[in-house]
Amino acid sequence: MSYISAEDVLPKELIETIQQYVSGKSIYIPCKEKKIWGSQTKTKQYYKMRNQEICIKHKNGVSIKTLATTYFLTEKSIQRIIRTTSEMDAFVQ
Repeated sequence: MSYISAEDVLPKELIETIQQYVSGKSIYIPCKEKKIWGSQTKTKQYYKMRNQEICIKHKNGVSIKTLATTYFLTEKSIQRIIRTTSEMDAFVQ
């Protein structure tokens, strides 16, 4: 995250008001509209596809241990993926 000088973007009156609360400190001003995680990249789509693939392989008899090794995840993570993906599938149907 990069920093912008307040003097470059804010009116002097607003800077003076802010200085009454915090002077000489860095502050964070959140965005008006929060972006949904994964909306700007294909990461969310990637994990959804990967998790569905894990569930399909598990339904076809591949062990949790083998899936964990294949996908470089812990067995607990594989169990969670199978449980949550199955729950979502049941919810959609």
